[in-house]
Amino acid sequence: MYTLDLGYTSPPITLNSRMHWAPEARIKKQIRRTAWALAKNQKLPTGCAHVTVGLHYRPERNRRMDEDNLTPILKAACDGLVDAGLVADDTPDLMAKLMPVIHPAEKGRPGSLWLTVTIGEPR
Repeated sequence: MYTLDLGYTSPPITLNSRMHWAPEARIKKQIRRTAWALAKNQKLPTGCAHVTVGLHYRPERNRRMDEDNLTPILKAACDGLVDAGLVADDTPDLMAKLMPVIHPAEKGRPGSLWLTVTIGEPR
């Protein structure tokens, strides 16, 4: 399993974001480019038959949050992994996208967003 730290301390975009389409598109493009660069830098294999991708978030402070609000980040990151050649497309036969996971905050640690990528057959 590979871990790719996206470098964000809080979600840059959520399903509840109410922003103009242009800044939203820039954020999604940045997430996509970051995932691509991380995959290339960590030399993830290309042309895989199947991968499973998970998005993880550890907030700075504990509060009520919905996991599904993080799905725009997951979608953009998965597109970046496709751009890196991990799989040919992010369709279910090639890529399983797990529901994002929100971990408990840890005192004294900043928030963090990261991906886990598992290479292999679908479950």
